[in-house]
Amino acid sequence: MKVVVIIPAAGLGTRMAPASDARSKKPAASKQFSEIGGTPILIHTLRKFAASPEVAEIYVALRANEIAGFQTRLAADKELSGKKIELVEGGEHRQQSVANAIGAVSAAADDIVLVHDAVRPFVTEEIIRDVIEGAQKYGAAIAGMPAMDTIKQVERTSEGAVITATVPRERVVMAQTPQGFRYSVLKKAFDEATADGFLGTDEASLVERSGHEVAVVMGSPRNIKITTPADMELAEFFLKR
Repeated sequence: MKVVVIIPAAGLGTRMAPASDARSKKPAASKQFSEIGGTPILIHTLRKFAASPEVAEIYVALRANEIAGFQTRLAADKELSGKKIELVEGGEHRQQSVANAIGAVSAAADDIVLVHDAVRPFVTEEIIRDVIEGAQKYGAAIAGMPAMDTIKQVERTSEGAVITATVPRERVVMAQTPQGFRYSVLKKAFDEATADGFLGTDEASLVERSGHEVAVVMGSPRNIKITTPADMELAEFFLKR
């Protein structure tokens, strides 16, 4: 059995850009290339998986015009030189980027595929290992955290939202990545979604739709997804510690 990691990194990251950038005609900067501690977030993320002895291959989906430049950056990073890292062209949506990477992967049915957000650089070896073990045991597993706040179900209105129900916290988890699957389970789910024109919110949603149960293993409050400038400040704090 081998473990393959897919990192979709073709997003524009518009929530990271200041308001002035949103009005600019220039393409938005990709948030995964924003730096913390002088190093791009994506490089920090890749280093975590490259350091895992269980990971055999990593596939990164990028925008076409970013592949050549990032290939040069990879070649210069000594911490990434010992791992097979392939760059593939991403798609308009995350799902298409992951599908493109799956198409480039050569794997057996029982091999494990992990999909991880490019901008979650604080994932730990323990979480990676637990998701791999969960995917081996159940066929599908994700990292997640119990909801700490009260969760409200709402109905959207033109003036905001109106609460329709309170969701019991014990029935809710906040999904993180990596999300891990047997290759056969993930491939089937993506093939079905493509055939039906279905666009999911994450890989687990496609696997759930395909009729396969998805287990949850414990994530971490530090395994944050860097999405906004405020997240960058927290990331710098975590890095210094």
